[in-house]
Amino acid sequence: MTTTAPVRHLLLDADGVIQDLPGGWFAAMEVYAGERARELLHEAWAVERPMLTGKGGDYLPLLATTMARYGVTTPVEEVYAAIWHRMDVVESSMELVAALRAQGYGVHLATNQERRRAEHMRTVLGYDQLFDVCCYSCELGFAKPDPAFFHEAVRRIGADSSSILFVDDSEANVAGAREAGLRAEHWHFEHGHDQLLAILARHGVPAPTGP
Repeated sequence: MTTTAPVRHLLLDADGVIQDLPGGWFAAMEVYAGERARELLHEAWAVERPMLTGKGGDYLPLLATTMARYGVTTPVEEVYAAIWHRMDVVESSMELVAALRAQGYGVHLATNQERRRAEHMRTVLGYDQLFDVCCYSCELGFAKPDPAFFHEAVRRIGADSSSILFVDDSEANVAGAREAGLRAEHWHFEHGHDQLLAILARHGVPAPTGP
């Protein structure tokens, strides 16, 4: 008979769950590329994809080449800082992270990032101190929704996969986590934190009380 361990760990996505780019990626790029912003970003993300698993070297030269094809003359460092480093932490999400950790739950980060953005999140945003284990795809060698990402995350957390609840704003990533044996739910911070608390309750995690 298969047994399921109680949830003792929460594994959270970054963009859309604990952090946000105000106004969205396309609006941010319109400042530089105008009506071709969407097209430019899709190409930039395609170029970035191998780097999400730690391959392909430095992203900035390739981003600069992509921008040049769209007539963007602003220095790539300026554009990268204004868009890729423009992250607002979702305070209510982080308050929940702190409260759950205070109650003895492991709370961890699971995010697809190339090395430059991962380093910014690790150091400038201080995620290494705010989470128990940070799983950046560029360091794991796998990217969500590949189940291998989640297998490696479980190994780093050091817990039974069924004791980990994964939350992401991508249905594909949720499916990948479930395939790897984790509990997983779809949620975006715009859905409201009452909905997230209800998700936690369904998995036996009570709402945190007090600071």
